Amino acid sequence: MRLFDFSLKVNGFDIDKAKLALAKIQAKSDIDFESYVLHQKKDIISYHLEHNSFYKIFGKSIDLNHWNSVPIMTKRHLQQPLEQRLSDDFSPKNVYVNKTSGSSGDPFIFAKDKWCHSLTWAEIINRFGWYGIDFNTSKQARFYGIPLDQKGYYKERLKDYFSNRFRFSVFDLSDDAFENTLAKFKRTDFDYINGYTSSIVQFAKFLKRKNSILSTICPSLKACIVTSEMLFEDDKELLEKHLGLPIINEYGASELDLIAFQNINDEWQINSKTLFVEILDENNMVLPNGEEGRIVITSLYNKAHPFIRYDIGDIGVLSKNSTIKKPILKTLIGRTNDLVVLPSGKKAAGLTFYYITKSVIENDGNVLEFIVEQLHIDTFKISYVSNNALSNADEVNIKREMIRYLEPAIEIKFERVEKLKRSKAGKLKQFTSHLN
Repeated sequence: MRLFDFSLKVNGFDIDKAKLALAKIQAKSDIDFESYVLHQKKDIISYHLEHNSFYKIFGKSIDLNHWNSVPIMTKRHLQQPLEQRLSDDFSPKNVYVNKTSGSSGDPFIFAKDKWCHSLTWAEIINRFGWYGIDFNTSKQARFYGIPLDQKGYYKERLKDYFSNRFRFSVFDLSDDAFENTLAKFKRTDFDYINGYTSSIVQFAKFLKRKNSILSTICPSLKACIVTSEMLFEDDKELLEKHLGLPIINEYGASELDLIAFQNINDEWQINSKTLFVEILDENNMVLPNGEEGRIVITSLYNKAHPFIRYDIGDIGVLSKNSTIKKPILKTLIGRTNDLVVLPSGKKAAGLTFYYITKSVIENDGNVLEFIVEQLHIDTFKISYVSNNALSNADEVNIKREMIRYLEPAIEIKFERVEKLKRSKAGKLKQFTSHLN
């Protein structure tokens, strides 16, 4: 039995019809595809202007013949009761409802109509299929958070059962926990790994300490898909070596869809079939491919709830080789609300700052993981988990490198902790600015 497809159908998601619809979109020629995107953009805006009272007010100045007249939507525009944002004939009872993780600092409840969500699953299934993964038959080793309350815990375990996966909690990353994880891999024919980047990286570091390669312990494994957190190049090399698998980078947003997925040519291919992705400057003007800006996304099918020119809060760059049908995300730089702002007025992406520190702090393998916080305009704190405390020489070296890359008038504090704070979902936020 195709249990995963069956579970989608039981919940009202017509996955068979969605797969056929997606295949027809994919088969369009380049010229027809451009017409398709133009039609879908106009169609989704027209629908919400007619059927959604929230969007009628929000988009009252829209000229359907001029895309730039469509206002930019942010998470804060959507932080009001869901019922006030739903289109006519939709209610919380006949849509897919979920909540964003809040990793951006702006959590909210959102909705997708069931056809839109069916297409989301069709896109995800298609992309995983590039690597021979079939959700109905392929066993998943899942590194995700799990609710700690009894009802939420067993609900997720039931979903895991129907989704043919086993979940490893990311809230305990100790060697004892990883020994149990390794034992499970030894006795289970997993086909692939999927989960939060930081947790899988910690598991790979554990394997490195044991001088082990996971694919020799669990030879049925085909691939590892990391998601939700940044994947740095040196971490990717670590994963490739000690998992012994292709490492595939996924970028998505629960309120939207799968946004980009690493293809077999090692390109981060954007989902252009159900989404329209733009890179905008500070004045909301579209930037040429190759230039860095804000990632703004339109959901082409969500009629229950408008996500039109929605600023997701990330900064990225489209490759110059992108086309309308096959856009390529060259770089995902970080979140707009996590910029480093220095006393001189200089700004830098938070994850760039984190990366500078990472190259110094993890050299000898003592530090297992760390986060960076900006407490004040001139003060940063590095919280870290390690086998041994950083020496004075280590701290001096880190400070020197940070000052060299940033500027002199900054203070760096260090705090060794037993465990880093993760979100309720289990994500690790690598850089946080506490500036308003």
